Parts: sequence; structure tokens; C-alpha cells
Amino acid sequence: MIDATDALPITRQCQILELSRSSVYYRQAAPSDETLRLMRRIDELHLEYPFYGSRKLLVLLRREGFQVGRRRVQSLMREMGIEALYRKPNLSRPDKAHKKWPYLLRDLEINRPRQVYCTDITYIPLAKGFAYLVAVMDWHSRKVLSWRLSNTMEADFCVEALEEALHRHGWPEIFNTDQGSQFTSDEFTGVLLQAGVQISMDGKGRWMDNVFIERLWRSLKYEEVYLKAYDSIPDARRQIGAYFEMYNRRRPHQALDNRTPDEVFFDQEPLRLAA
Repeated sequence: MIDATDALPITRQCQILELSRSSVYYRQAAPSDETLRLMRRIDELHLEYPFYGSRKLLVLLRREGFQVGRRRVQSLMREMGIEALYRKPNLSRPDKAHKKWPYLLRDLEINRPRQVYCTDITYIPLAKGFAYLVAVMDWHSRKVLSWRLSNTMEADFCVEALEEALHRHGWPEIFNTDQGSQFTSDEFTGVLLQAGVQISMDGKGRWMDNVFIERLWRSLKYEEVYLKAYDSIPDARRQIGAYFEMYNRRRPHQALDNRTPDEVFFDQEPLRLAA
């Protein structure tokens, strides 16, 4: 694409590519502090009331003193990928040109590690901006296998997380995602097909299909993200990495008979703490 260091003038590069020069020089303005505060509060309210749409969220926001209209709330919800629970909270948008895969988990008993992996994306507030977080999780053990942070919604960071999960922890029998464009892209599905993994995708309105990773987001935000104000993506990466390390190794889950994700994934006995 456009290369400012090339000997060919940018004007000529734009002519060859049939691009407007204004689009090349444009730099999106950083969101204001008030917008970031509003986005964070929308995210917090969505976690507390995931079944509320823009109308109900608008009422709550106005009660808290935010001078905002419904169109503004809807616009920010779209940017953050937030929708009411009855339509699956979703950070990734479908691409009609991408192939959709059938849902394979209906009535399937998931009772062992590496049987089903799943993935999702969530919004992470920063002190001066925001980022997107993708994680790959083993469905049975709840172990976070890999994750990546990005300031864009391109598929690259999702593919990187997928490749790391497969390389470090092995191939699952089934990989389940929603129908977002990152996960239906040829780059993402190609990695799974090459590894011989069956691809499963949630149907429209099947928000419960990724419920375990949605619970991960809730735990992460209440126990880590909302207690901090990350200065930057590197700062967020360091502190979220420490949280996932604790989550996998030390945080017991009632649904796992109070074992940790690592203990279940690696079929280990619970660690006995010294008195």
C-alpha cells in the first residue's frame, strides 16, 4: 500500500491505487476523556445488566448525570461490540463473503481437556484510550491457553493467539467461535483446517454457546481491569498477563470441584497449601 519512504511521491502512489490523498493523510483523533469515561461506564453497566439494550442503558446513564443521547450510546456500543444478551454480546462483525460453519456442540458432552477450544474478544479500557483482548480457552478446564491485545479489530491478533494455543497446548477436536469476521476469515479458519480441527460456529442468537469465556471476561474485569487504570497497551499486557497466570494456576473454580484450570487441564491433584 502507501509507503511514505518510497521514492515515488505519495500523490503518484495515490493515483496508481486510486485512493484519495485525504484518506492517506487522515489521522483519527483520540477519544476525549469524557468519551472514554462514558465508554467504560457503558461496559461496566453491560456486565451488570447484560440483557439491557441502548434504551435501558441510556436511562441508567442519564440518572448518573451523563448528558448523552440514544444515538451516541448506540454508536459507542457498536464501536465496543456490545449488544443486549438476547443477541449475543459480540465484538466481531460478520462478513457475508466469509463461509459460515455449522454448530457442532448441540447435545455434545464436553468432559475432557482438548476436546473443545473456544475464543472471543472483549473491550479493555485504558487511561488514555482502549484496546481489544482476544483469548483462547479450553472449554472443559476453563484454562486460558493464549491471548493477545490489539488497538484494532483486524484478524491478525486473533490468528496469533490461535497459533500460540495450538503450538503450546495441542490441537482440540473442535474449535468453537461466533460468526465474527475475524473468526470466519480465511486466515483464521485456514490455521484450523490445516491442523485438521473441526470448526464450530455459534448460530445467531446463541449467546450461551460461549458462556464460559463470557464468564472469564466478567471475572477479569471485576477482579483486575476495573481496579486499574492501564497507562498503555504494554502496561495492560503486563498486568493482564499476571492475572491470567494467577487465574490458570491458583484460582479455584467451584464448577471444577474447587480445582484450578491448570489442575484440570493437566489432570493434576489440587495443591495442598501449607498450614
